[in-house]
Amino acid sequence: MKAYVVYCHPDPDSFTAALRDRAVSALENAGHSVRVADLYADGFDPAMSRQERLEHKAPPAPPPDIARYCTDLQWCDALVFVYPTWWSGQPAMLTGWLDRVLRRGVAWELPDGASRIEARLTNVRRLVTITSHGSSKLINLLEGETGRKVVGRAVRVLCNRFARTTWIAMYNVDRSTDADREAFLDRVDRKMHALWPAPTNRAAARKW
Repeated sequence: MKAYVVYCHPDPDSFTAALRDRAVSALENAGHSVRVADLYADGFDPAMSRQERLEHKAPPAPPPDIARYCTDLQWCDALVFVYPTWWSGQPAMLTGWLDRVLRRGVAWELPDGASRIEARLTNVRRLVTITSHGSSKLINLLEGETGRKVVGRAVRVLCNRFARTTWIAMYNVDRSTDADREAFLDRVDRKMHALWPAPTNRAAARKW
């Protein structure tokens, strides 16, 4: 399997960075190919320019600063987002990545005369979100879990029609202990292994 991990956090020593490392390690230990995008370390520019917006419906080839992300997005079988939930959703940096990289010709197409877009990321058969919330699960449910809907609805519709989504979230992280966080890291490890067991034959691969 080919997994593309899109990681978003400004602090390289954060708990979110530890979650990324655990997820990547689990995938690599299972024998899968992994590519990682570290948006802050890359200096990714999340702001869509006026020219990009004007060309939104008929864009040229992706500009050089996002070409690699587009290539990796079209390469992967699984797309894994790792980020902290801020204001009920994705950080602004990751929202900007979605704005700019999920573009026409890469993630979707609108045929002449059509009124609905067509998915182009049919290579993506699994969507995974690994995130943390400062507040409780109840509070997030009351707020509507915007971030979860962005991935599970808006992004998923651009992927393979049979794509499955997995939400791995730690709630009340602001009140968590070292033991709580270590337990969640272990959960991420188990989940990643359980989601993608290394196929030993064709039958196992078909099950995935």
